Amino acid sequence: MAFRGGAVHWRQPPGSRSLLGTGHSTVIMLAPSEGVSLGFEGERSRRSDVTSGMLAIRPANVEWKASWDGATECIVVGHSAESILELAGHEFGRVDVELRPTHMTLDRAASEFAKMIRRELNHLDNSNELYLDSLITLLGIHVLRNYSSARKPAKPPKTGLTPAVASRVRDYLHEHFLRKLTTAELAAICGLSVGHFTQAFSKTFGWPPYRYVLERRLDFAERLLSETTMPVAEVAFLSGFSSQSHLSNLMRTSRNKTPNQLREKTHG
Repeated sequence: MAFRGGAVHWRQPPGSRSLLGTGHSTVIMLAPSEGVSLGFEGERSRRSDVTSGMLAIRPANVEWKASWDGATECIVVGHSAESILELAGHEFGRVDVELRPTHMTLDRAASEFAKMIRRELNHLDNSNELYLDSLITLLGIHVLRNYSSARKPAKPPKTGLTPAVASRVRDYLHEHFLRKLTTAELAAICGLSVGHFTQAFSKTFGWPPYRYVLERRLDFAERLLSETTMPVAEVAFLSGFSSQSHLSNLMRTSRNKTPNQLREKTHG
């Protein structure tokens, strides 16, 4: 516990939890976790596999229900309602500000705060309360700036993604294209709605997100077929396709050749 709130380094096996409190909670994932289901009062839960650096926010007096199929590790930071209102007064010159319930969203800045908080908490008896309080305060301001009613809504892009955002999402796709990805996850990286992101992505890369990922998987499969002798079924699995026939059909449609034809041409 610190002056502005509290923080805990939380590690749990598969399980579930529900929470209704008078304070605000921010959860920042420190490791990937499978089958995370999260819902706020009265709404249908959303289920997804989450990655390190994703953030979720439960505002005060809002019920939160969560479950997870795999082990989970995160930092949970709590702010009192009074603390958030005081920070809002300093930041915006007003206190009529509400935090928005936020589902798992990739947030690089919050991820860095979480890593610093974890390091300090793991100092055990040597943790510096003033330092922790500074991190908790900075995270509170970050949350207010990005996940509150005071944040100005993003304008729909009239053109493609900016170079910096395009580079960020390209790097993320090239690192994660072999696993299941959702458009909502990619849109969160760019700070855009799903509709706006899809439009801007297509203008930037010439393909919608799902097709871009498909092409990366096909490129990877072609490289494996050309450079290795592993069975086509194994290549399909490693490239993110559901079966050998799935890979063959898509390669035939998109590349005008089958895996066997490519291999015969490459290896003679």
